[in-house]
Amino acid sequence: MPYVVTQSCCSDAACVLACPVNAIHPAPGEPGFAEAEMLYVDPVTCVDCGACATACPVDALQPHTKLTDQQLPFVEINAGYYRDHPHADRTPLALVPKHRASRTEGLRVAVVGAGPAGMYAADELLKLPGVEVDVFDRLPTPHGLARYGVAPDHPKTKQVIELFSQIEREPGFRYRLNVEAGTDVSVDELRSSYHAVIYAVGAATDRRLGVPGEDLPGSVSATVLVAWYNGHPDADDNDYPLASERAVVVGNGNVALDVARILTSDPDRLATTDISDRALLALRDSSIREVVLLGRRGPADAAFTLPELIGLSNLDDIDVAVEGEVAVTSAKTQILAELAARTPAPGRRRIVLRFHAAPVRMLGDDQVEGIEVVRTEVVDGRAVPTGETEQIEAGLVLRAIGYRARPVSGLPFDEDRALVPNDGGRVEPGLYVGGWIKRGATGFLGTNKSCSKETVDRLLDDLDAGLLTAPTSVVPPFEYELDHRGWLAIDRAERALGEVAGRPRVKLTDRPALREAAVPAVRRNAGRARVRAGR
Repeated sequence: MPYVVTQSCCSDAACVLACPVNAIHPAPGEPGFAEAEMLYVDPVTCVDCGACATACPVDALQPHTKLTDQQLPFVEINAGYYRDHPHADRTPLALVPKHRASRTEGLRVAVVGAGPAGMYAADELLKLPGVEVDVFDRLPTPHGLARYGVAPDHPKTKQVIELFSQIEREPGFRYRLNVEAGTDVSVDELRSSYHAVIYAVGAATDRRLGVPGEDLPGSVSATVLVAWYNGHPDADDNDYPLASERAVVVGNGNVALDVARILTSDPDRLATTDISDRALLALRDSSIREVVLLGRRGPADAAFTLPELIGLSNLDDIDVAVEGEVAVTSAKTQILAELAARTPAPGRRRIVLRFHAAPVRMLGDDQVEGIEVVRTEVVDGRAVPTGETEQIEAGLVLRAIGYRARPVSGLPFDEDRALVPNDGGRVEPGLYVGGWIKRGATGFLGTNKSCSKETVDRLLDDLDAGLLTAPTSVVPPFEYELDHRGWLAIDRAERALGEVAGRPRVKLTDRPALREAAVPAVRRNAGRARVRAGR
């Protein structure tokens, strides 16, 4: 088999377009693409040209001759997909014509959110002649979850940032960072200053458990912990109870695996990554030796992806255990069964995967001391409590049961689905959404590429139909607004600090330090700038 997609796949489908023989699936527009854990190379069709590897932003495609022992399972995973999903009759995606609007010269679009969804939307727009895109973000730094959500020990996944760096250099692109839409500038102001506005603000909070004691100190959102160890300015001052030997994570998706892995990793290994210095110092002093992950349903229903499970099972310094018997019904359960049969290695930190366990309440009065769980059984696809309960001692309990978007000032919001109601990204002509605020917190980094293309297509349809209104005003600069030069100055400063420390970068984690690093590029024209309190 010439080329293989490995666990670093981000599913952005750039490889699909690059492949001259239609050997990579599922592709955008095919059933299952939005839910796919990864993409797969057909071993029969692939001609070993390497075009896919060149196009991949995260270095996920490798020739079979260069696979490590840990990556060898992906040979069978790629091949097995095509036994179950033949694609012999599929026309190559690269031949599908792109949307062509009748007139784009002078089109001005504001994109709110500089994460993957916003950057992919900007990329789609800038492929058209004469388009100008201003990308707003409330933070002084761009790239959203690619910077602040990807685990620091997953550097290949972070390579998608290099793709965003290419987009930033496109003619017509401009950053307006450290500007918060809805607070510093309203929806109405943006709409009067641009032909169209795309909100791609993501899902900034998490779903709650709804159990007694959830708000006790020591009961924490995994979303916030991820932000903390990734150096997010909003989480820079956070502290977490790491003095107990056990932590519990409610949930077993990829985020749950990430936080369990970071909490049990050797700090010396994390010291070679871009993890927050503050988090690294705290983890060096941590007493946590075991992290237990709770899943409401059984092993076959585990929310983590197969690639992430393979990566976890290959760790050589952490014991990964699965409690109970595992019925082998898939590649995922096969690996779980093998983990369940492993003999623990004395002295290692442990990650324990426990299934059929649902939270009942947090234990403790002034501080979390543990969690009570109830055993469940799956009935008609639902986890039903059996009444059999157990108490697990822990000083830290993390909920990791999914992200949730917040309402956006000036936009309609569906509280039940936690998204802005839309038709393929269109809220109304001139106002659009992309990413998690559009479709809910589903998919992977690269899923935003096809999602953003759909949104931009709706925008261009409205442009062709004459439904977009020409700008009548201009949003003025703000006192501490940063443009691309400001971000590049921050980037250089972080990389320089990293070079001294032998790390890819040392992140600046508070706003004053970020502003200081960007100083020559900070806009301080008091005569033209709006002043914002507290920035």
